[in-house]
Amino acid sequence: MQAAWRCGDSFAESRFFDRAARRDRFSDQMPCSFLHRRIPGPAPAALACTLSRIGRINETIGNKDLFPPSGISEHSRATACLLPQDLSAAVFLFSVFGAHPFSRPGVAGTGKDVTMNRFLSFLLGWVLLVGAPAPALASHAREPEIRALTFGFIKLTDMAPLAIALERGYFAEEGLSVTLEAQANWRILLDGVIAGTLQGAHMLAGQPLAATIGYGPQAHIVTPLSMDLNGNGITVSNEVWQMMRPHVPSRPDGRPAHPISAAALAPVVRAFREEGRRFDMGMVFPVSTHNYELRYWLAAGGLHPGLYAPHDASGQIGADVFLSVTPPPQMTAALEAGTISGYCVGEPWNQAAVQRGIGVAVITDYQIWADNPEKVFGLRADFAEAYPNTTRAILRALIRAAMWLDADDNANRRAAAEILSRSDYVGAETEVIAASMTGTFEYEPGDMRAVPDFNVFFRGYATYPFYSDAIWYLTQMRRWGQIPQAQTDQWYADIAASVYRPDIYSDAARSLIRDGLARPEDFPLDSDGFRPPVTLFDGIPYDGRAPNTYIDSLPLGLTGAQRVRDEAQDG
Repeated sequence: MQAAWRCGDSFAESRFFDRAARRDRFSDQMPCSFLHRRIPGPAPAALACTLSRIGRINETIGNKDLFPPSGISEHSRATACLLPQDLSAAVFLFSVFGAHPFSRPGVAGTGKDVTMNRFLSFLLGWVLLVGAPAPALASHAREPEIRALTFGFIKLTDMAPLAIALERGYFAEEGLSVTLEAQANWRILLDGVIAGTLQGAHMLAGQPLAATIGYGPQAHIVTPLSMDLNGNGITVSNEVWQMMRPHVPSRPDGRPAHPISAAALAPVVRAFREEGRRFDMGMVFPVSTHNYELRYWLAAGGLHPGLYAPHDASGQIGADVFLSVTPPPQMTAALEAGTISGYCVGEPWNQAAVQRGIGVAVITDYQIWADNPEKVFGLRADFAEAYPNTTRAILRALIRAAMWLDADDNANRRAAAEILSRSDYVGAETEVIAASMTGTFEYEPGDMRAVPDFNVFFRGYATYPFYSDAIWYLTQMRRWGQIPQAQTDQWYADIAASVYRPDIYSDAARSLIRDGLARPEDFPLDSDGFRPPVTLFDGIPYDGRAPNTYIDSLPLGLTGAQRVRDEAQDG
């Protein structure tokens, strides 16, 4: 039986209701002790919450008779959202409990009471029939304060939880009417969230942090959910790859040995310089994972990606490789035109370059940092505070979508790729999206390798907003000068806690557990917000509890109290 519900439908035209109304098989009263004996788990609470919802609806319409003695009124249409979508189940329930609550003739002076008793019997029967609370009867049933929402996204594979939550009806089941709007670039998306034209968005993990500390447009943005792990790659042009290949070790089968170090790119950059050419690479935004991962890879290979400073926001001070912003869908065109010689971007735009024969992917972010945090769902802090029920409903829908995406060993990924291929989502060919989303990655034409965790949406606590993830981004902002002055370890922890909100996440997760839609072991609910220390591909360990120690261990970039100064600054 489908555990789904529909709102606003009138059942008055169903004649079987009138026939069922003439049957009377159950008493109008049923003791609570029977309810608790017969319904396992949290079902009694589910029924109680549903009755509470009915009371609130009745108050909303001004204490008018929500259950009229006969017929279906304009006001009682509001309760249609409590009826099961599976009509056969409704037929069964009404045949057992004897009456449909909207057309049973009332008794003078007591008609409302009789009708309410019949309706309660109907609801009880539904819970008994399914054996567990359905979403509309669940204990989370505090109504969203606002229902109509618009969310922004960029055309990337990792916007998938938003698309799946919409297409599979998870938003609707949580009482939300959601519109998804593709944005031209990350700056426009951020401006939309700050202005309130977007109530939330698929965001770069660094965006809520940067906005909160005032790097760029300032606003307190929070992220109560991480949308995925991994999912990015670094691609170079065919010309650059041909120059790199002699410096890359080979496997016994003749294919390149991975991961490929940026040390193989260093001779190419020198050759460009000797020819008077600047080596340019694209990344998607100054506070993007892609910027920091590309910088991390270059620095580990001895190439300086440049510094930011208060007087120079280019990020190119002292650079060997010059990085600039290119929107993700434009990466392949820029590479083919020769505007850039390589880039770091999320899928499907690395696989698109390989399949079009215009570039070679040299490394994935999974190889740089296995199970690294990627995109987040961001919204304004004042929105989350003003509309806690709406925020909970959003997270419930997105967590359910993430669970579906990773269910049964990624069995749903092909279907997801077909959905994402639509022009109103990612708009790339299904096979291009599926190339990485289904557990493989093609580095160059014909070199397809298994990367089962290239895209992770739920397993490994992928949706949990860890403080340590936030702190890693802040360390990279400090390393490359976006945070111009040294900060204490406590400062890093405080900023992380003000932006990443595992408390909001855990509330939504616990409600899913109570409703039987998730298992306790699916979530790190006892976590202190910090992952265990991890070692990245260059052998340098990262511990979110000791950010300054980590910064000082990194090659290149700012360490300790170092600052980038211009002539107007003191000392």
